Amino acid sequence: MSIKKTLQALAALALGAAFAAQPALAADKPFKIGVTAGPHAEIMEVVKQEAAKQGLNIQIVEFSDYVQPNAALASGDLNANSYQHQPYLDNVNADRHYNLVSVGKTVIFPIGIYSKKFKSLKDLPVGAKIGLPNDPTNGGRVLLLLQSLGLIKVDPKAGLKATPLDVTGNPRKFKFIELDAAQLPRSLDDTAASAINTNFAVSAGLDPKKDAIAQESPDSPYANVLVVRAADKDSPEVKALVAAYHSPAVKQFIETKYKGSVVPAF
Repeated sequence: MSIKKTLQALAALALGAAFAAQPALAADKPFKIGVTAGPHAEIMEVVKQEAAKQGLNIQIVEFSDYVQPNAALASGDLNANSYQHQPYLDNVNADRHYNLVSVGKTVIFPIGIYSKKFKSLKDLPVGAKIGLPNDPTNGGRVLLLLQSLGLIKVDPKAGLKATPLDVTGNPRKFKFIELDAAQLPRSLDDTAASAINTNFAVSAGLDPKKDAIAQESPDSPYANVLVVRAADKDSPEVKALVAAYHSPAVKQFIETKYKGSVVPAF
């Protein structure tokens, strides 16, 4: 064998060994990812296409609430989920003793306040009923938003987990109605205004840019995250998922599709 052919053979062996050393993706086994309906599900469809290029076979599983995707992930029924921000995950881990971790940022959904009856927050009457998400972090998030708008005051000791019981100043005597986040769009017939997470607002046909009478700043700290079990955070499948989500194609889809109502956080 000539020296040239010998070197070519050695290079081929080295390349083959390098590929063999890399953990293989389980392309024949679905990688199940839990999402909530609306933008999270729509974005994940694009992520699925990008992940397939890397050999990752994503199966999207839709949920209609915020509780089950983490329960399903913790129990092993899912491989990952994509629907929550870090404060919510931290709260769930503490309350339910899950061992779930975030592995990458996804998008920010600036939360909005909507009304079928009033065009502006200043028009809300004394004693108005205001709908809030009933989970600790999003409920507190809305109360802090209302505080930033000068409508109420919240006990600073409550932090991100503020509840209506922590409202220390309420000059217009608003009545806070706590509901499951997914039910808040339907509450607009019964409340003066309701704070609705963007994914549920979009699913209900609301346009956050046009229909919200107030909205959280886009530089909100509530970035959503990709979440997996701690034991799986360094797996090749998880790394492929993060790479697919953070691809230029996914970022372009988010910016084109949602026009600022959903903002890439990567």
